Amino acid sequence: MNNLKTPCLILDVERVRQNADRISEIAKRNNVRLRPHIKTHKCVEVARIETAGHDGGVTTSTLAEVRAFAKEEFDDFTYAVPIEPGKFGEAIEIVKGGVKLNVITDDVETTHLLDNACGDSGVEMSVFLKVDSGYHRCGVEPDTEAAMAIPRKISEAAHLHFAGILTHAGHSYHARSKNEILGIAERERDVMVELSTRLRSDGIEVPTVSIGSTPTINHIDNLEGIDEVRPGNYIFFDAFQATLGSCELSDCALTVLTAVTHRSRERKNVIVDAGAIALSKDRGPVEFDAACGYGRVLDADGSDLNLRVDSVSQEHGVLKVDNDDLLESLKVGTRLRILANHSCLSAAQHNHFNVLEDGKIVDKWKIHRGW
Repeated sequence: MNNLKTPCLILDVERVRQNADRISEIAKRNNVRLRPHIKTHKCVEVARIETAGHDGGVTTSTLAEVRAFAKEEFDDFTYAVPIEPGKFGEAIEIVKGGVKLNVITDDVETTHLLDNACGDSGVEMSVFLKVDSGYHRCGVEPDTEAAMAIPRKISEAAHLHFAGILTHAGHSYHARSKNEILGIAERERDVMVELSTRLRSDGIEVPTVSIGSTPTINHIDNLEGIDEVRPGNYIFFDAFQATLGSCELSDCALTVLTAVTHRSRERKNVIVDAGAIALSKDRGPVEFDAACGYGRVLDADGSDLNLRVDSVSQEHGVLKVDNDDLLESLKVGTRLRILANHSCLSAAQHNHFNVLEDGKIVDKWKIHRGW
């Protein structure tokens, strides 16, 4: 690793495979489709690992991800951000290219505008209703008139297909115990099953009931009535997930390699060249661990040094080191690895992963960034 330019990403591919196998087994045991969210990694090689043995469908957060992955023989996507008119043209061109693309909405007027745009372009688009199962970020409340009216409008549109209902229990990231996560997971499932039952009773076909978050999929007891799950972060995990109890630290696959650039015995701190741009400014599990900082500090071999990145500026990370022997060992040039709070955001700061296998860097995998 001393030959790698810092800061950069180190990806433990064996942990990636283990994490993929873990969630794959949960999906298969519960007889649901796995449509992993590739925003975590934006990397074709990682997506191939996590879709092996499944139908190959993936979830994206950008249309750039769709375009990049479509060039690599992926052909079934759900763009899981509510679509707005400024992106109609790009989505339509993707569909014209022969790619299956599901979009989502929680807005009646958008449904009408999208139907007209598809009609003008001579294409048909599959559309999910985004449902709020408790996160309160996007989505219709499941017990409102809109939750019934929008699916009916999509179903009756001349150029749209109703793909089903979709939700994300993002509030599970703020649960304070495994039992609380389980409660959120059960609520996520039950809300969606109840809504699908009401829609079907009203004569509306619901092809897919789709849920997804890494904490809930790792804690749910059964998925009866669910057709599809869309977790993303599980493939790498991170310091947040380890604190939350979704994984062990030994499951975390992604770290940021950094170098010591300054050491102060007087201030008892060390400066590294991984700051906000390399790690992100996600404070992670601060409500559970006030001292979490911006990531856990490991040595070059991945052993926990029981330090945190206490603060960051654009290109600098600050580590407070009270142990004099440890401080003496952290000479300028020393390589360290940071297990960041949020692996998705950290990965999105870089252009590629350096792939670690059997203690050696064996490959470089591209990250497809952009919107």
